[in-house]
Amino acid sequence: AVKIAHEYDFIYAAVGISPNDCKETTDEDIDIIEEFAKDPKVVAIGEIGLDYYWDEVPKQQQIKYFKKQLELAKKLNLPVTIHARDAYEDTYDILAASSVKGIMHCYSGSYEMALRFIKIGYYISLAGPVTFKNAKVPKRVAENVDIDHLLVETDDPYLTPAPYRGKQNEPGNVYFVAQKIAELKNMPFEEVAQKTTENALKVFNLDK
Repeated sequence: AVKIAHEYDFIYAAVGISPNDCKETTDEDIDIIEEFAKDPKVVAIGEIGLDYYWDEVPKQQQIKYFKKQLELAKKLNLPVTIHARDAYEDTYDILAASSVKGIMHCYSGSYEMALRFIKIGYYISLAGPVTFKNAKVPKRVAENVDIDHLLVETDDPYLTPAPYRGKQNEPGNVYFVAQKIAELKNMPFEEVAQKTTENALKVFNLDK
């Protein structure tokens, strides 16, 4: 990711060890992440967090390295991108005890939970599911969370939005996510695109 970021002016990277990949993680791995994170093209630590859905990595191991990477983000003054699946309460408690800010990546929780994350300094990032026909929860989040706290993403190569659901996702499909949010909010597409871009530049400290 860092290598690709250096090849293009408009691409930046985040570095981190996700909860589903930390079963064999050691403190030495965190040192490696720290070295990557010092690169000027790295703008966040992530995605990090907790995932209790797959149950492949012991919870205490996930929590240990989630906290260590939050400490690293604080040390380097970087935002974080948070992966949370079936673990919103524990994720919230850990983030609330930290002074680190960032993004709830590919958010799938409730509107009420989203408000709690916003209060402690997190943006809510919506992906392809907001376009799915029966996805009532992300649609409610999109409708009710203020645009000042929303971001859009694709989660490429997964969660491809309609009308391309079932095919491999790609970054350009973020258009359809923003389009659906504009529809749900009854806002002009251009306004949603501009505001979510401004939010992204702000959270990644690229607006200077």
